Amino acid sequence: MGRTMRIRKDDQVVVIGGKDAGKTGRVTRTEPKKNRVYVEHLNMIKRHERPRSVKDASRGGEVGGIVEKEGPIHVSNVMLLDPKDNKPTRVGVRRDEGGKRERFAKRSGASF
Repeated sequence: MGRTMRIRKDDQVVVIGGKDAGKTGRVTRTEPKKNRVYVEHLNMIKRHERPRSVKDASRGGEVGGIVEKEGPIHVSNVMLLDPKDNKPTRVGVRRDEGGKRERFAKRSGASF
């Protein structure tokens, strides 16, 4: 089994590789088994979706057509932003006084 991902939902990250390199965004969801993250408004892909139930379309049902949504980004291509100076940082894990695990920025030592 792989190691645990150090990036979680709602983290602010910067993309360091690929077509969206240099852009920042918020993680909307993670897939730890595939080592992938989905970042808000980044790596947009077009999906051709068929309509689900047309009779419910007027009251919020799924409408078909070409839908743009976020695609997955490999976790090695994103870095967490340091809460102190908003620059990319590596992430470490340490135990606090109560023995609870906490993530911290290797750059400044600040915890997330």
